[in-house]
Amino acid sequence: MTNLNKLHRLPALAIILGTSLLLSAQTPNADDVIWQKSVQKYDVPRSQYLSQVDAANQHGKFRPAWDSLGSYQVPDWWRDLKFGIFIHWGVYSVPAYGSEWYPRDMYVQNKREFKHHVETYGPQSKFGYKDFIPQFHAEKFDANAWAKLFHEAGAKYVIPVAEHHDGFPMYASDLTDWCAGKMGPKRDVIGELAQAIRKEGLHFGASSHRAEHYFFFNGGRTFDSDVQDPQYASLYGPAHVGVGEPNWIGNPDKAYLDDWLARSTEIVEKYHPDILYFDWWIGQKAFESHLQRFMSFYYNDAAKRGTTVVMHYKEKAVPEGAAVLDVERGQLEQIRPLPWQTDTSISNQSWGYVENDTYKSPQSIVWLLTDVVSKNGSLLLNVGPRSDGMIPEPAQELFRNIGDWLRVNGEAIYGTRPWTTFGEGPTKVAGGAFHESSAQTFTAQDFRFTTKGKNLYAIALGWPQDGHLTVHSLADNKFVVGNVALLGSDDKLKWSQNAEGLTIELPKSAPGKYAYSFRITPKE
Repeated sequence: MTNLNKLHRLPALAIILGTSLLLSAQTPNADDVIWQKSVQKYDVPRSQYLSQVDAANQHGKFRPAWDSLGSYQVPDWWRDLKFGIFIHWGVYSVPAYGSEWYPRDMYVQNKREFKHHVETYGPQSKFGYKDFIPQFHAEKFDANAWAKLFHEAGAKYVIPVAEHHDGFPMYASDLTDWCAGKMGPKRDVIGELAQAIRKEGLHFGASSHRAEHYFFFNGGRTFDSDVQDPQYASLYGPAHVGVGEPNWIGNPDKAYLDDWLARSTEIVEKYHPDILYFDWWIGQKAFESHLQRFMSFYYNDAAKRGTTVVMHYKEKAVPEGAAVLDVERGQLEQIRPLPWQTDTSISNQSWGYVENDTYKSPQSIVWLLTDVVSKNGSLLLNVGPRSDGMIPEPAQELFRNIGDWLRVNGEAIYGTRPWTTFGEGPTKVAGGAFHESSAQTFTAQDFRFTTKGKNLYAIALGWPQDGHLTVHSLADNKFVVGNVALLGSDDKLKWSQNAEGLTIELPKSAPGKYAYSFRITPKE
């Protein structure tokens, strides 16, 4: 994921991406060549994966071009799910310090992670990121227990990170020695999760953050570190030092782009994920043709197997409609006609596990879910397990609280579509990515609306002390009400509708916590 400390640099990134410097893959420099030599042993399986891509694209419905990919339609099965779980788990959970960007920041000399690393483990020339791998035992990892917890939380899809920026796939890869199937846990974590998640009846997805690996370790080029050692180049990658400020932007050459495409294809071939999530760096121009080849392959492969799939992207990496937009740590101000997703973490500091992190409240997550769904979106909620494979207790408790709420109110969430307006009330939501710090406290005057069939659902984001709620959007000239029921309550409600809206007299006690869903049936 995007490190919050880097967010202020995104405008500079956008400017750089628009220059002619990034219009095509660069000529390999010395670091690229060292990396290419380090991964030559995998040239044959890499070429085989690339051949599979091109073969599928010769015969499938989709071609690797935006005009063809623009005919993609988001399947209804995904639009119905609404709530999913994201999992950031990798070697970075061993140091458990700072964030999941520890592998990068431990090599950036002005970072607190750099100082922490030297003081705790010694200089990076003696103890580098690679040396955490033997400490990554995952001895308590139980894929079935995770899947049961996610099911209990009310999630309908689960997306573990198959490979993060650190370049250590969490599966048994045919394209690298540096992976969980061969080192550290020596287990095919993604394979185990795929089986367990599907066993629970949930949709399985995977995410790849491989693109950003091209530059991720480049801080280690600036001083004496193990990143400089060619024998570890196949882990640390080109660690390319790019153009512009702050010198963390690279421009991958064809060999790296081919490797990215092969690794992405490997995930599809091995696990057939229903959903694939990519982080932001696929949006730069150098990736465009390889991204088109992958997307058409992914869609064609699913069609060949008689199914449909979903791909998530950020910002403007692909044209609207060709995949599903993801808004990281943010919301939208209005209904988006096209389906979309927001992702955020259950914890506040990091996507991966770090010690002494703090956690969001279940109420804030329920409010976020309700707001996002009312605007034609879905929520992907992340958790970072500890290095031993245990999900922290505060996260487990939060998941169970969300599940309790969804067991009562899920009718107003799952399988719904937006109404003519997303909601009403005095509390305003800041639109766009990375606006969580702008989150407001909702009130009993704030409502969010969803629909399913003929029914309209009004979800109150508070419980008023005076025992009455008025939905002003339901003035009698907009929707003639036939009946009102409160989900989770057997009480017959008294209500009236007039030019002011729909006024509901509430039962003495609320059915649950956080938010309250009213099923409003139209008059026949």
